[in-house]
Amino acid sequence: MAIDPVIDEAAATLIARGIDGPIDCAIVLGTGLGRTVDELQDAVTVPFADIAGFPEGGVSGHARQISYGSLYGKKVLIFEGRAHYYESGDPAVMRVPLGLLTAFGSPPLILTNAAGSLTPGLRPGSLAVITDHINLNGLNPLIGDTGDGRFVPMVDAYDPHLRMRLKKAAASSGTNLGEGVYMWFSGPSFETPAEIRMAKLLGADLVGMSTVPEVILARRFGIRVAGISIITNMGAGLHGGAPHHGETRDVAAMATSGLRRLLRAFLSEL
Repeated sequence: MAIDPVIDEAAATLIARGIDGPIDCAIVLGTGLGRTVDELQDAVTVPFADIAGFPEGGVSGHARQISYGSLYGKKVLIFEGRAHYYESGDPAVMRVPLGLLTAFGSPPLILTNAAGSLTPGLRPGSLAVITDHINLNGLNPLIGDTGDGRFVPMVDAYDPHLRMRLKKAAASSGTNLGEGVYMWFSGPSFETPAEIRMAKLLGADLVGMSTVPEVILARRFGIRVAGISIITNMGAGLHGGAPHHGETRDVAAMATSGLRRLLRAFLSEL
């Protein structure tokens, strides 16, 4: 991707605020997962609003700031919250936040999200590693990009090596970690029961309103990606599922302990 002065300016802001050391891993925290940063040591925090090109607005359950420090012995950059397509109508809204990682050595990126489950084996409060995704929105964050690099291959978009390490971390930490295919819906309205039945027929195990555009952008920047879904509800019409935002936020917050345990094991061996 061509040099972007806005990404350069964003990176310069972080460096000026003291985020100038190595980054072993970057993490995007989804709805209700802010407590994951509680154990961050020597933290430096910068609000999104202070960084050029970063998204404005907000969704409850998202702090909208960057935090940098030591987490379980590794230097991490944590995006406390994200911007979604449904907030602005721009599928590339996370382009600058993810692009600035290239200024810090393109560390591996862990994307977390709150997701609905389409399978009885993935119950609310559990975790699942994303193996692949389905995008039938007709939207792509690379529309308007130029050059042959925009034709990003998406085989193994969710890095197999990182997925393997997450599974090993789950086993060593006693964390139950499922897996599944994630289907992106634009939101902000939740899916209908008919849409959930369609998603199941197409091979989806998880549904949500984020992550997919970020994976495409990260791969465009040459960044390796893994995705972790926190199951907050059953899909609409399944096993009594009638999802709403309060449920998503609250169940995700309760599941934070499992995510922290998984990340501790994963980062300690990174």
